[in-house]
Amino acid sequence: MITLDNITSHEFIGLDTEIIQSTNPQVVGLNGRIINETKSMFTINTEKGLKLIAKSTNNWKFSIKGQDIVVDGSKIAKRPFDRIGGKQ
Repeated sequence: MITLDNITSHEFIGLDTEIIQSTNPQVVGLNGRIINETKSMFTINTEKGLKLIAKSTNNWKFSIKGQDIVVDGSKIAKRPFDRIGGKQ
């Protein structure tokens, strides 16, 4: 079960997210549902279509059970298998 405490070691696909801080000011505020994840990128389904966004250069906001958490992208820039499998 995904919680605020263990979000960084869980699957992100299917979660809604929003970029709240970025090295690229044009993507701040971008939001949508994560539909795919690689070591360094999220594929996000937005109102304007699919966007490929780098994980490490952004701070990501997720809502879990009505509570918001901000995750530093550099802390989750790993292959999903490595992050979920406990190879940290």
